[in-house]
Amino acid sequence: MNMNRLINMGLRMLMRKGTQMMANRGKRPEDMTPEERAKAKEAQQTAQKAQKGMRAARRFMR
Repeated sequence: MNMNRLINMGLRMLMRKGTQMMANRGKRPEDMTPEERAKAKEAQQTAQKAQKGMRAARRFMR
């Protein structure tokens, strides 16, 4: 595996973690109200859809 692929893989992993943290707004699920948890879950689902879209775009760009 070349270095460029390793760097891209690491960056993608960090971006996934970052989107999860942004969806939770830095709070743990135990510390959230039910409304906040619902919004965080919705934000995570939106982020997952965006990630799937990015994967599809990468496939087409090859």
